Amino acid sequence: MKLKLSVLDQTPIRRGSNAREALQESIQLAKHTDRLGYTRYWLSEHHNIATLAGAAPEVLIARLAGETKNLRFGSGGIMLPNHSTLKVAENFRLLEGLYPGRIDLGIGRAPGGDRVTASLLNPSNTFSPQDYIQQIIDLKAFLKDDRQAGTIHEKVKAIPSIDTQPDLWMLTSSGESAYIAAHFGMALSFAQFINPVGGPEAIRAYRQQFKPSEQLQTPQTSVGVFVFCGETEEKAAQMQAVMDYRLLSIEKGKIDEAPSYEAIKGYAYSREELARVQYNRLRTITGTPDVVKEKIKQLARTFDVDEVVVATFADTFEDRVRSYELLAEMFFLPEDVFVK
Repeated sequence: MKLKLSVLDQTPIRRGSNAREALQESIQLAKHTDRLGYTRYWLSEHHNIATLAGAAPEVLIARLAGETKNLRFGSGGIMLPNHSTLKVAENFRLLEGLYPGRIDLGIGRAPGGDRVTASLLNPSNTFSPQDYIQQIIDLKAFLKDDRQAGTIHEKVKAIPSIDTQPDLWMLTSSGESAYIAAHFGMALSFAQFINPVGGPEAIRAYRQQFKPSEQLQTPQTSVGVFVFCGETEEKAAQMQAVMDYRLLSIEKGKIDEAPSYEAIKGYAYSREELARVQYNRLRTITGTPDVVKEKIKQLARTFDVDEVVVATFADTFEDRVRSYELLAEMFFLPEDVFVK
């Protein structure tokens, strides 16, 4: 099967930069990856994290889709419990009306930050799994104008009324939501960049239990992973070292720490920290183009998916863009690349 590559943009604010520059970089990256041949461009939702600028994916989607021609744009994802279900439906109906056939609505249930912030975003949020399921039921009903008697949908509809729907994706890092996606006939993306364990099993369970829906007749899947492709082994190794340190720092609660390679290259890891670094490397793919190409193909084979969603952090915007360019050179050449 032909392997597709997509972009996950977490709107990172580089060291020494600021949110305005990060947002402008997202505009530039979207334009560039549109020309390079990527399939979709997803934006994540984060709150109360100083190193990420993307608090509102739907706002960025509206701008970026208007700057491009071919990419599908979507949320990777909207953290549904943070929001009114009706408002999410209306936001994405409006986006679908503006850019028909190019909008994905990816949803998740993590807070996208901390629970205190999540409770301020939606004071009625109980963090209840049952409430999340009801939100999904309501969201699907709003998007397809289901006027079922005896429900709120008999009286309230999401506007604008349009004749198409955004594609619905369920995001999961634990694997539990794979069963929810299968039950509701939604597409599924596994976040390997968050949790490197259990992904292939979650994808298999999703396929086995998938129930066709009006919008999706057969299972659709992808896997997301951190990727940095460098032109030299030295560049790739330096970025891997930075990612090792940063992922460990996040686990320690230091979410806003964004050190340079020079600042961390002499850091002495404890035995326990080294074990965690090795574990976290399963969340990342780094190397020179040939190495990264083979690792991505192997990941796709392991998950049995035809799409890999790539999130890339780098010290400079130029390195980040170049990483996506190198991937495009490896995968989008005339001979194409197939996962065997």
